[in-house]
Amino acid sequence: MVSATVVTLSKAGVKNVSPSLAFAIQAVLIILVSWGAVLWEGLLPEISKIDRKSWGFLLAAGVLTAASSLLTFRALSLGDASRVSPLTNTALIFSVLLAALFLKEKLTWQVLLGAGLMVAGAILIATTKPSDKADNKESSTKNGRPASGATISESKPAA
Repeated sequence: MVSATVVTLSKAGVKNVSPSLAFAIQAVLIILVSWGAVLWEGLLPEISKIDRKSWGFLLAAGVLTAASSLLTFRALSLGDASRVSPLTNTALIFSVLLAALFLKEKLTWQVLLGAGLMVAGAILIATTKPSDKADNKESSTKNGRPASGATISESKPAA
């Protein structure tokens, strides 16, 4: 429920704000909340105990998280939240595959079936034409971004 609310609020937030600026604002809040939790739990001394390999994994994951979030905000600025969110959540499929390959986690038929259903759902959503809305008649809005519901291929850069 929280994730769905975040997507909805983020979509509303990027309506008149650059996706990069919107993400930067959220990132500051993420930093404050996460470090607040570390301080609250008294975990600050634990930083010195993190080994080099774990640092590498955590930093790489942080870079990829930031890139993913930036791309998600860009996608939300271009299209409907109802189409962007399911497509970004296909990360679960790749998580399952990567966990099996690199972490040697066992895949059950239920996990494989669930991932397959997610792939089918993502394809269905991606290939469905956006609904025609009265406010989608114009090809662009502020900041040169296309109207909500337009696909990336339908968008034209601002001149």
